[in-house]
Amino acid sequence: MKLFTIDEASELLPVVRQILYKIKMLHDYASQFKEEARSAAIASQFGGGMPGGSKYVNSLSEIGRLTTEIDEMGIQLKDYQRGLIDFPFMRDGRLALLCWQFEDGEEILWWHDFEAGFAGRQRL
Repeated sequence: MKLFTIDEASELLPVVRQILYKIKMLHDYASQFKEEARSAAIASQFGGGMPGGSKYVNSLSEIGRLTTEIDEMGIQLKDYQRGLIDFPFMRDGRLALLCWQFEDGEEILWWHDFEAGFAGRQRL
């Protein structure tokens, strides 16, 4: 597990924020085809398909690629709709998480213990 300093996490934040916005946009796009995709999957044994099927599949593939990119950076994606991410770091000799979401703006201002989760967020 990669551990971040506050400076390292802050430096990565603009890049990760852009990736998160792309994931959210792609998910919003793909969500419009949810029922059509379900019907197409059921009909697939009979050679079915759906209009825009390749765009739908490409969106899902891109979401997977971007999610993997975040994971490979060592960042934990918790909720793509809120843009909620955690950066593992050491605080007072203990493993903790720097916590950020879209509404937090341009800075990482929060942290929480591993066990506490989002509800246990505390100001840095």
